[in-house]
Amino acid sequence: MSEVSAADRYEAARENRAHPRTHDFAESQRFRLDPFQVEACRALERGRSVLVAAPTGAGKTIVGEFAVHLAMQTPGQKAFYTTPMKALSNQKFRELQEVYGEDEVGLLTGDTNINGDARVLVMTTEVLRNMLYGDSPALRGLRYVVMDEVHYLADRFRGAVWEEVIIHLPADVRLVSLSATVSNAEEFGDWLDTVRGGTDVIVSETRPVPLEQHVLVRGDLLPLFDGAPPRGGDAAGAQVNRELLRMRGGQAFAAGSSFSDTRRGGKRRGGHHRPAPPRRSERVDRPEVVHLLDRANLLPAIFFIFSRVGCDAAVQQVRRSGLQLTTADERDEIRAVVASRTRALPDEDLAALGYWEWTENLERGIASHHAGLLPAFKEVVEELFRRKLVKVVFATETLALGINMPARTVVLEKLEKFNGEARVGITSGEYTQLTGRAGRRGIDVEGHAVVQWTESMDPQAVAALASRRTYPLNSSFRPTYNMAVNLIDQFGRPRAREVLESSFAQFQADRAVVGLARQVKEAEASLAGYATSMTCEHGDFAEYSAIRRDLSDLEKLNRRDQSASRGTRDKRQREIGGLRRRMQRHPCHRCPDREQHARWAERYWKLRRQTDKTRRQIENRTGTVARVFDRILDVLTALDYVRLDGDEASLTEAGRRMRRIYGDRDLLVAEALRTGIWKNLDAASLASLACCLVYEPRGRDDRGTDPRDLPRGAFRIALSETEDLWARLDDLEQDNRLPGTEPVATGLAAAMHLWARGGLLDRVLTEADMAAGDFVRWAKQTIDLLDQLSIVADGELARTARRALDAVRRGIVAYSSV
Repeated sequence: MSEVSAADRYEAARENRAHPRTHDFAESQRFRLDPFQVEACRALERGRSVLVAAPTGAGKTIVGEFAVHLAMQTPGQKAFYTTPMKALSNQKFRELQEVYGEDEVGLLTGDTNINGDARVLVMTTEVLRNMLYGDSPALRGLRYVVMDEVHYLADRFRGAVWEEVIIHLPADVRLVSLSATVSNAEEFGDWLDTVRGGTDVIVSETRPVPLEQHVLVRGDLLPLFDGAPPRGGDAAGAQVNRELLRMRGGQAFAAGSSFSDTRRGGKRRGGHHRPAPPRRSERVDRPEVVHLLDRANLLPAIFFIFSRVGCDAAVQQVRRSGLQLTTADERDEIRAVVASRTRALPDEDLAALGYWEWTENLERGIASHHAGLLPAFKEVVEELFRRKLVKVVFATETLALGINMPARTVVLEKLEKFNGEARVGITSGEYTQLTGRAGRRGIDVEGHAVVQWTESMDPQAVAALASRRTYPLNSSFRPTYNMAVNLIDQFGRPRAREVLESSFAQFQADRAVVGLARQVKEAEASLAGYATSMTCEHGDFAEYSAIRRDLSDLEKLNRRDQSASRGTRDKRQREIGGLRRRMQRHPCHRCPDREQHARWAERYWKLRRQTDKTRRQIENRTGTVARVFDRILDVLTALDYVRLDGDEASLTEAGRRMRRIYGDRDLLVAEALRTGIWKNLDAASLASLACCLVYEPRGRDDRGTDPRDLPRGAFRIALSETEDLWARLDDLEQDNRLPGTEPVATGLAAAMHLWARGGLLDRVLTEADMAAGDFVRWAKQTIDLLDQLSIVADGELARTARRALDAVRRGIVAYSSV
């Protein structure tokens, strides 16, 4: 045993000498690095790019932080850290400032620019995409780019940005891609290796903190599994708790076998218990659940509720119960944090935001967390939860997307959610992402996932969710007008098509084509064998069998189509007669082995039909992305943004302007600027109209405001002309088989106009009929568009856009910009 240990020590020392920077970095960390973290860091030290796929809370970001560390060790090098959300960027910005100091770390999130010349820049992915297209000076010296939550590449609205960045980054930049556990990490890694070169794929399915799975049944926490659940794959291997299965069958569970009894010293599994009298298993009130978790030492906890209203209602329910989860000292600390974080907000805004009731809830140790909450309030909740001052958070699923808020316990009240159209069950990937918040590294020995029992629950289905780790990463990439003009400007048309064909979308399509092509090749071998088997010495049996097949098909049609006119039926009968005569005159008709040949011919034609269908699939998949690009170019050429000369393309002045217009409505914005339909707007009206272009209604009823409530004068004229312009563009896109965009939405127009004119927050939120956090989010997107207009518009409109931007970025919007 000592010899093995000595060998292990020698090998470890050798690796440390080979990777001194990894060794020194690992020694500086609070936790000992896991094997997958060490492997990824060593790959980076060797000059490789890496894709790291690991469960939530496993510590993937330590690899990204090592890339930053490497850049800071070499004078003149830079590192960019990208995230999918501004909240994540803000969080990582503060964390890196604590390590490297305020002078070395900057933040770029569209509406925020802090220390943009720093060597370490944290930004949203869209900002980096824009920098690449604009050839920003900040790219000079860039050595490492960290793409946190890179599985966002599958997002159908924003995923294309990730692929654009990956494709366009300079070749000498090393890429650190951090992903949740996905089932096709190797495929994604193969693509990264193809487009970026030298990429190592490091996959870990091990949680640093084991996760216990429970079902809450009327005050008792029953284990979901009788034994340890399988680590992945088929849930059929999971041994589901037999007591839960008996409950599913209408029987009562045995008394004394719950988690709660275990915590009180009873048996958790096994033993002999007499069945308890039958009792109903209705849902437990939330205050009782919180009290149960507190008693079992399972706080802090996150309750995932797939509704903002449900989250806020849950907080009120617990508050009304009188439950107090904090001590006097903790309440003093909570008040101090809240005061320091909200000091800049005026009292009249605090009143409109329900500040005092929110603070009282925090002092009790409870809070909600969702997109409707003011960003500043969400940040306070996150900080208090991390400091273990808030014990229970009721949150929507957005909390599972990367925010650093680990809990001891995660509670799922339901296993279904509303997806905008219907109630659907959550996927195994979503279950894994949500429950991944349970278990704090270095604090908890184990994490706990709790699902509340319902009468309709199938324990086997829950076990399947908890057992599988399948989360395929599929590309959502599609060319846009802005992307097209930037590619044309940089590469020209032929090279632009090649760039698009290097996308992950085309890579996946081509991978599928490889499989289809293999099917065709195998089928062709079988077809040759069938053709040989049906060979007839009397003549061409393939020709003969084709006549038989046509005759059979026509006879079947004639029998089925009894409602056909007499003329049609007579015509078919003549065709049938002609085919019969041809068949009877054919030399193969007299072959004594005719029917044996015919059996092989039937197999031949059946396989031939399948093979022809597969060939059509291959034709449809090959070059799909480039074909969409060609259609986009047709639209841009028709509108004179692009000029085509054979296979070459060049940009007009309008096309060069479009390079700097980003967003789903890039073409509509560009056309509005070119036609001058916004030139007579004042600042508030321009802000309101910009809001109409970025706002996405919650449903059909939220499409627009009553026209009588819209701003008057120049705004209504500009809005009408913008809507007419959208309709013309939509027709053009339809003609070119492009999906187009949604109609302009005026649902927030009046509220944004009021805000830009200096209206009070409570009046604006009443007019908007939405939560403060939602209004701030749309205000920030409005600011993004106004900022673009201030750069690309001409003369007075550019100045109006800047005034509009300043008018919107005030109060809670300005406070929420960092």
